Amino acid sequence: MRLLYVHERYGALAGAEANAHITATELGRLGHDVGILHGPPTGRGEVAWNTTFPARFPLHPPSPTPAAATEQALRAFRPDAVYVHKMPDLEVIETLVRSRCPLVRMVHDHDIYCMRSYKYDYFTRRICTRPASPACIVPCLASIVRNPNGGFPLQWKSYQAKKREIALNQRFDRMVVVTPFMRDELLNNGFSPDRIRIHAPVPRMGDPALRSSFSSRNLIVYAGQIIRGKGVDVLLQALALVRSPFECVILGDGNHRPYCERLARRLKLTDRVTFQGFIPQDELKAYYRECSVVALSSVWPEPIATIGLEVMRYALPVVAFDAGGIKDWLIDGHNGFLVPWMDRPAYAARLDQLLQDKDLARQLGANGLHLVSERYDFDGYIRDLESLFTEVCTSNPTHTLVTR
Repeated sequence: MRLLYVHERYGALAGAEANAHITATELGRLGHDVGILHGPPTGRGEVAWNTTFPARFPLHPPSPTPAAATEQALRAFRPDAVYVHKMPDLEVIETLVRSRCPLVRMVHDHDIYCMRSYKYDYFTRRICTRPASPACIVPCLASIVRNPNGGFPLQWKSYQAKKREIALNQRFDRMVVVTPFMRDELLNNGFSPDRIRIHAPVPRMGDPALRSSFSSRNLIVYAGQIIRGKGVDVLLQALALVRSPFECVILGDGNHRPYCERLARRLKLTDRVTFQGFIPQDELKAYYRECSVVALSSVWPEPIATIGLEVMRYALPVVAFDAGGIKDWLIDGHNGFLVPWMDRPAYAARLDQLLQDKDLARQLGANGLHLVSERYDFDGYIRDLESLFTEVCTSNPTHTLVTR
């Protein structure tokens, strides 16, 4: 089968990129031809991506427009199915819909139906439960968003363009979501239940020999982007309430890092909290060997937070706020603790509990390993994706499947 991936970036960056790369790598290993239509490079891990995607079609010049680049990729690659990941450019989406090629979309987050993309109020940080509607303009003020391109810090975002984006995505053959929570978000925005499939993004099995020592070092690990929705500032405020001696490493980068570093200084945490920057996946193991608990501090409604699935493979307990789809895999008191949203004292108390009771931390970690091994099988995940692509190809009467 010939599968054309579509993604806004090229190279390693965050969870969406990790999922796109690992699934494409495995599908290629199984004999499928995999290509990619992509946006600008991330500057990370591109050598590995070049190996996975021998056929590459950039959206930026020399193509005069995104629509022209998309048409050229479809003509040159002749895909049996198109697998869209994150792609905000409506020219690209509209061109794909017009092509009548079987279309599958992986819904990584809330970009498709939320004008702010993160489904919580910028000022209060309260999680939004509404569908896209005129309320996005007033009272949400989501038409005024941060400008990521430099220059003036704010830019205007069109509500009508968002409604058009939703309508275009409703025409995709299948929408792949990661949790029941995300399925409900699509249903709330008018998507057909017959076109929605739940496939959690299963990480590969971890090193079976790697287990933490749960040493007296009391190491707390945060691994992820440092952007406002990930709540690293809230984590720091909770850490300031922890009574036990501890070390915390913040692994990752993002535009909220300078603020969080200043906050750590104000909270007098600099002797216990270090910001290590972006760490390649293979190097995370060194931290997991000493880790006592993994802190997941997201305050936006996470679709799933795949870092939780990854660290459970190393039998590590997780403490997280109850936000979005996290409760689909984090069972309070079983494989970690699910803390009421934004409750910093409760979060600190759960960290203290695991730092002081290492037998409990080991037991919760072991429970997590059992859960992730039982519910999240990588080979089964890839087989399900293969079946999904075959399903959309064979159910499209206007399309001829190209086989190897």
